[in-house]
Amino acid sequence: MEFRYLGNSGLKISEITYGNWLTHGSQVENDVATECVHAALDAGITTFDTADAYANTKAEAVLGDALKGQRRQSLEIFTKVYWPTGPAGPNDVGLSRKHILGSIDGSLSRLQTDYVDLYQAHRYDTETPLEETMQAFADVVRAGKALYIGVSEWTADQIRAGHSLAKDLGIQLISSQPQYSLLWRVIEPEVVPTCKELGIGQIVWSPIAQGVLSGKYQPGQPPPQGSRATDDKGGADMIRRFMNDTVLSRVQALKPIADELNLTMAQLAVAWVLQNDNVSAALVGASRPAQVHENVKAAGVRIPDEAMKRIDEALGDVVERDPAKTAENAPQTRPV
Repeated sequence: MEFRYLGNSGLKISEITYGNWLTHGSQVENDVATECVHAALDAGITTFDTADAYANTKAEAVLGDALKGQRRQSLEIFTKVYWPTGPAGPNDVGLSRKHILGSIDGSLSRLQTDYVDLYQAHRYDTETPLEETMQAFADVVRAGKALYIGVSEWTADQIRAGHSLAKDLGIQLISSQPQYSLLWRVIEPEVVPTCKELGIGQIVWSPIAQGVLSGKYQPGQPPPQGSRATDDKGGADMIRRFMNDTVLSRVQALKPIADELNLTMAQLAVAWVLQNDNVSAALVGASRPAQVHENVKAAGVRIPDEAMKRIDEALGDVVERDPAKTAENAPQTRPV
């Protein structure tokens, strides 16, 4: 395993980070989820990312149980706050002071830890003053419940404003967690340059495009049974944008490149996002331990420039690059 600094902080994290969105507490049984976490630990992964909203708090609880008995100082545990949790009452959502301060205590209890290394705003809250949000985060840090602060799916302007307030409050906003993959590059024009300027690192989610870049979805054929594209608990909705024959045909053109580099297509996809020098870690999930062992082989891989050019040529115009997509995909009002 290779390790990278998270932004300009002194915190090092495993460049392959284990995430349990859409799996723990939902798609896979708890014993299999625990096996996946233990496989990650065996592979040298020390960084684990979750959120209170995943499986409506169940994912945090599963991760806490799976990490029980591990040396806490040797782990980096991340979680997030924003989306509705619990009974989804009027204050069970968003980035108000009430929701943040209540949510961090719930997350710590489920994760069975006294602190998280990184506490992230899971989306931008248009209905709460940013000053209130950042003050609440500052109080969480000063209380010793989180070491650093991050954001997820914020625009470049939102990140800049949040970073400025954090600096004024004496806390460190060090990370951004956006979607980023060979097929989804919307952070490159604005978010990445802004974050480089401010010393913020990317922890990118869905580097394999919810499995599309693994090559298992074939053009003109139905998705394999049990795959994310058949999951009615949220997986199918997330993957739908890529499930057309044009995209799938272009993805299949990556296989010869992966073969030449002695990589699987999934490993190629993970190695590609790690090629970006603003990316601190690629988030990977798993529904079985074997997937963890395969994905970690992307750590430390360097893709030659010639192969990078061929990748771009193979994918062509199916790549989404519009920076406006970050704002378009964000909630305009608090979800209920």
